[in-house]
Amino acid sequence: MDEQEKNVRQETFISHLIELRNRLMRSIIAVLVVFLALVYWSKQIYAYLAHPLVAVLPQGSSMIATEVTASFFVPMKVTGMVAFLIVLPYLLWQVWAFIAPGLYQNEKKLVIPVMLSSVILFFLGMAFAYFVVFPMAFKFFASVTPDGVSMMTDIDKYLGFVLRMFLAFGATFETPVIVMVLVYMNVVSLEQLRNARAYIIVGAFAVAAVLTPPDVLSMLFLAFPLWLLYEFGMLLSRFITRRSAPAEQASESSSYQASE
Repeated sequence: MDEQEKNVRQETFISHLIELRNRLMRSIIAVLVVFLALVYWSKQIYAYLAHPLVAVLPQGSSMIATEVTASFFVPMKVTGMVAFLIVLPYLLWQVWAFIAPGLYQNEKKLVIPVMLSSVILFFLGMAFAYFVVFPMAFKFFASVTPDGVSMMTDIDKYLGFVLRMFLAFGATFETPVIVMVLVYMNVVSLEQLRNARAYIIVGAFAVAAVLTPPDVLSMLFLAFPLWLLYEFGMLLSRFITRRSAPAEQASESSSYQASE
């Protein structure tokens, strides 16, 4: 019996590995297909990404490529990033299809909203960085450029800067989801979150100082949304606790009646 059970577990484990491999291959193929479909417009895609900086460069200035291969590989990297973002809903569906059979019904109800809201909020964070933060930050940098200095940024370094800012603002906009999940799982209470408000505000400015460029404007644009999103997460968490309280009371009463 033990040997038979061991064989069943081994077969199950192997079948899970095969399923994981198949889903990974589908995901990679999907990204490659979209990437190949966008390669022709890679220069235009990078030009759109660089527009916030190019728009504020002095007349006669332009971005530069300090490496021989940068003019080819940097637009390819940007195109690959765009392809990944386009395919992201399909990738998340593959992840969901893989883990869903092992989840309980209440866990399924939690995972789907968390995944959808996380993707939407991450995209909103990227959009906020591109449409709000970049134009104002680059305009500020251009205005403080000393006389006799040409503002000419390397395209590879610009890409690295943009990716860091996208990740920083995308992660910042995930704050409400993180707060709600912590409250839903009873890791922390609303009272503890309220008491930690002062520490969160200080931490928001500390995180912004580390992740953003060394200027006050960029730091404020990251710190204040992080704080406000924390407050928004606490506001939404109130509805979770109000809804879960009657359910807990009902379960307690039913268990009490069963014991009687």
